[in-house]
Amino acid sequence: MFVAVYWWRVHPGKEEQFRAAWRRGTDHIRDKYGSYGSRLHRDADGRFVGYAEWPDEATWRAAFDQKMVYDDPATRAAFVDAIAEVPVDADPIFTMTVTDDLLVRSAAPTGQD
Repeated sequence: MFVAVYWWRVHPGKEEQFRAAWRRGTDHIRDKYGSYGSRLHRDADGRFVGYAEWPDEATWRAAFDQKMVYDDPATRAAFVDAIAEVPVDADPIFTMTVTDDLLVRSAAPTGQD
């Protein structure tokens, strides 16, 4: 398994817009490019951090090289509109191959907290 970690700062007041667009975008990326999905986190400094799982680096690289474009311009527009800051070139902050996985899977959260 392979993971990519990203972060975004969101304009104040657009957090829910961002989260909704992130969820829809993640579903599209999973369906179109074969990811295993992603988790969204909120750091103490306010940044959102996404951890995306992929079957392997080649699958992620193919999607990344295509800029993970999907056929939902409204979702993409809502996502981009909510973002205030991303790392230079919007590159992931980490890309890693999983060597040991002891994460216990639980029921999928609703994302409505």
